[in-house]
Amino acid sequence: MPTPTGHVSPPAVVEPTTIVPAAQTPPAPVAPAPASSRPVVQLTPGTALALVGGGTAVVLVVSAVLVSMLLAVAITGASVAVCAVVLRSLLASETKRR
Repeated sequence: MPTPTGHVSPPAVVEPTTIVPAAQTPPAPVAPAPASSRPVVQLTPGTALALVGGGTAVVLVVSAVLVSMLLAVAITGASVAVCAVVLRSLLASETKRR
C-alpha cells in the first residue's frame, strides 16, 4: 500500500447530538365520512352463480374463437405447402420433357 504524501489532516471528531422531541399536538378530530349516494350491491348466491356462469360462457366463447382462428391458419399453411409441392413437381416434369 502506498503511503499518502502531502498534508494529511487527522480524522474529524463527530460529537453526538441529543434529539429533543417537538411539542406534541393533539390529533385533529376526524369528521365522519359522508354517506354514499350509491346503493349498496348485495351479492346473493343466485347472482354469484349467474356471474360464474356468465364468466364461464365468455371464456368458452373466446377460446372457441381463438382455436378456430388457429385452425384456419394451420389449414391455410398446409394448403399453401401442398400447392407449392404440386407446382414444383409440375415445373420439374416440364423441364425434363425438353
